[in-house]
Amino acid sequence: MERQHFVYILTNQPRGTLYLGATNNLIRRVAEHRSRQVSGFTRKYFLTRLVYFEAYREMLVAFEREYRLKRWRRAWKIELVERVNPEWRDLYPGLLSSQGVW
Repeated sequence: MERQHFVYILTNQPRGTLYLGATNNLIRRVAEHRSRQVSGFTRKYFLTRLVYFEAYREMLVAFEREYRLKRWRRAWKIELVERVNPEWRDLYPGLLSSQGVW
């Protein structure tokens, strides 16, 4: 089984503070943010809503994408989210149900 790597965006509210990260286990990493186990920026601003993610087979490709997105202007990141998630829904519950985790 090939490993997957993810680039993701968290927020606290629609068009609110944005956090962009990368991980090889999206469910675990978002759960850590939601439970406030991750100290720093996401804990300080209570960024728990997963509003965007992309999956990659190769870690290097995911990290390169993360680096590029972090250099984007805020407006471009908002447009990226709104193209696929215009209502800024929290995508995390859908990840859990698609993996049979409830």
